[in-house]
Amino acid sequence: TGADLRASVEISMAEAFSGTKANVRIPTRVKCDACAGSGSADKNASADNCATCGGAGRVRAQQGFFVVERTCPTCGGAGRVVRNPCRVCSGAGTVPRDKTLAVQIPAGVEDGTRIRLSGEGEAGGRGAPPGDLYVHVAIRAHDIFQRDGANIFCRVPLRMTQAALGSEIEVPTIDGTGAKVKIPAGTQTGDQFRLRAKGFSVLRSAQRGDMYIQVAVETPQKLTARQRELLEEFETEAKIHASHSPEHDGFFAKVKEFFDGRS
Repeated sequence: TGADLRASVEISMAEAFSGTKANVRIPTRVKCDACAGSGSADKNASADNCATCGGAGRVRAQQGFFVVERTCPTCGGAGRVVRNPCRVCSGAGTVPRDKTLAVQIPAGVEDGTRIRLSGEGEAGGRGAPPGDLYVHVAIRAHDIFQRDGANIFCRVPLRMTQAALGSEIEVPTIDGTGAKVKIPAGTQTGDQFRLRAKGFSVLRSAQRGDMYIQVAVETPQKLTARQRELLEEFETEAKIHASHSPEHDGFFAKVKEFFDGRS
C-alpha cells in the first residue's frame, strides 16, 4: 500500500459556516506512466522473488534481546524484484509529482477537524493500492464572532442610555442576514440574549446552534457641557431614589453593616 499523506488548509469562519471547496497542493508519488505502475521495462513485467526477504517483503534483525521486523530494503516491501526495471522510475512503479486536489469542506466543520480522502495518498509501488490523504482544517479567528461548538457569541457595546432606557439594536449574524434584538430597560454589562438557531449547523444533523449576544455597557469618556449637566442632575436624583441602582446600593449597605459590626 502507498504511504498516507497529510496536508493542512486554513479557511475563514464564514466558509466554515457555509461549507467550501479548498485547493490543496501536495508533493506525492503517482503511478509511472511509462510502465503503467508495474516497475518493469517490458510488457511481461517479469519479476523474481526478492533474495533478501525471500518474497516476504519484510526482514528481521536481532537487536540485543529483541527481534525487530522492518520493510525489506531491497524490494521496498514488494517481495519481488523486477528483472528489467523501468528506466523512468527505476523499477519503483511510481514517480514524484505535485498534485492539487479540490477538497470539499462540509458546512459546520470545526477547527482541528481531520478529513480523510481515501485513495488520494501516495501511489502504491508495482500495482499496490494507494494510501489515503488526511487534511487538517484550521479556522481563522473572526473579528466579531467567537465560536464554541455550534454556538456563536458576539460582544455588543451599548451606550449607557440604551441600557438604562431600553432599545432595539441590529446585530450581525454569521449567515449575513442580521437580526434585531430588544434590549430591556435596566440591562447590565454581562447580560446575555439568545437568538435561537442562528449559530452553526451541527455536522450530520439538521439542527443549528444558537447565537448569544453579550452586552457591554460603555461609560462615555468625553462629555459636552450639557451632557455633564444632565448626568450631574441624574446623580443627584440617584442619591435620593436609591432603589434605581439595586446592586450598587445593596453593596454599600453590606459595607456599612460590616463596619458597624466592627465598632
